[in-house]
Amino acid sequence: MAKKVTPYKDSAKGKKEQVTTMFDAISGEYDGLNRVISFGIDVKWRKRVVNILKERKPKNILDIATGTGDLAINLVETGAERIVGLDISTGMLSVGRKKVNQKHLENVVEMVVGDSENLQFEDACFDAVTVAFGVRNFEHLEKGLQEIFRVLKPGGTLVILETSVPAKTPYKQGYAFYTRFILPAIGKVFSKDRSAYRYLSESASVFPHGVEFNNILEKIGFIGMENRPQTFGVASIYIATK
Repeated sequence: MAKKVTPYKDSAKGKKEQVTTMFDAISGEYDGLNRVISFGIDVKWRKRVVNILKERKPKNILDIATGTGDLAINLVETGAERIVGLDISTGMLSVGRKKVNQKHLENVVEMVVGDSENLQFEDACFDAVTVAFGVRNFEHLEKGLQEIFRVLKPGGTLVILETSVPAKTPYKQGYAFYTRFILPAIGKVFSKDRSAYRYLSESASVFPHGVEFNNILEKIGFIGMENRPQTFGVASIYIATK
């Protein structure tokens, strides 16, 4: 079981409420800082998620923890007729809607407020579900994954892009130094919410990854799990089927 990490250690609120507050607070700066923190490599990772789904030709996709909508917008390239970007943070969604409108994608991409652990959709209604850097923010990981399983059609595809920890030297040591010292320092300098970037680095370091995460997916009922490490193992793309 992963150690529970929350954005605001002194807060009496639950993780879900704290995560919502945090992302509302940093929504305006999130895209820019995300590019800086990842050196822009996250753009390439999202393209790989899109390419995986292009092969499967889904008609409708749910993008959970869509944030400011980068992946939801990129998923238009799959040819899907309907893409729903869902997030618990209205601040992040507000930024995302502006981007959707600027690209005139309102007829394909819909941005909605929702709770990943209590999805407002019927059973078996999506051909694919994606989550980019969002599952580690679930308050109850297995509950969120069970909801994803529920709304996926039989034969539907789950693709998750999430941080992981490199296993090989010297990448493991370099990653530890970066997430412990550099990432929080960037947050302190550029962010209005210093706790946010401490939380993002801490939650990444303790989140189950690789075989451990695949085992959780199998427990939920998914089959055909595949893990594709990205950029020396600092992130992973997980693929599974209902």
